Amino acid sequence: MNEVKRNDLLYPELSFQIVGCAFEVHNKMGFGFKEAIYQKALSLAFKEKGLSYKEQVLFEIKFKEHVLGKRFFDFIVDDKIVVEIKRDDKFSKANIDQTIEYLRISGLKLALLINFGREGVLSKRLIKLTK
Repeated sequence: MNEVKRNDLLYPELSFQIVGCAFEVHNKMGFGFKEAIYQKALSLAFKEKGLSYKEQVLFEIKFKEHVLGKRFFDFIVDDKIVVEIKRDDKFSKANIDQTIEYLRISGLKLALLINFGREGVLSKRLIKLTK
């Protein structure tokens, strides 16, 4: 079995800062708010930490110059990491599939799926595998 070392991780310092902001939000606010409230709070935490980010980023899904659909990503941080937030106690397959779709659409290599749950923050790193 291959062991993943910290220096093999994509953007470890930036990921750590993002997840740290999520913990800060949850520690101050607790559980029970709508996702939009957590998104606003996380945006403020990113700003306080001096992180470069875009919020509610629109991406169009196209086929042969035809727009088939649109997706709004919660955040893209430092033009490197897609951040998708949820408000639940666990990750659902639908949440993971949605975030993987966002990686395909954006062309970025790393996404963080962050859940603001009853017991605290859960985070999951999702990597775009290249063929």
